[in-house]
Amino acid sequence: MAIELNNLKPAVGSRRKFKRFGRGNASGKGTTAGKGTKGQRARQGGRKGLRQIGMKRTVQSTPKLGGFAAIQKKAVALQLSVLNQFDNGAVVTIDALIKRDVVPAWTKAVKMIGGGKLQRKLTVKGINASADAKKQIEAAGGTLLG
Repeated sequence: MAIELNNLKPAVGSRRKFKRFGRGNASGKGTTAGKGTKGQRARQGGRKGLRQIGMKRTVQSTPKLGGFAAIQKKAVALQLSVLNQFDNGAVVTIDALIKRDVVPAWTKAVKMIGGGKLQRKLTVKGINASADAKKQIEAAGGTLLG
């Protein structure tokens, strides 16, 4: 038999009959109308009035903090004049900047911006640079390796 829209049926056991709550003994669920025995939840409108207790209530009543904190930190911006503390011909990397306490230890990315004058011939490796900073590094005889 071919499968067509008019003969499709759900798999056996995948569909359950709707349970009709709160209609008394006649609904076939005994005297509690399918709501269990006594208590606030068995009453009409009982769930919304239920009060949380303990720490959960305290957490819920504490206002949320505003704002947004990104998981990934932004690149630390550095002026070119900071690189003058390195020797001529030195290779400048993020690790070298961390060792000299120029940037914090958690730094994952650094971007050089054109502030001040660069007076050394350096190889800058693994550090991003603005167009102005790149021009100044190359003018001083250094190289910028992505």
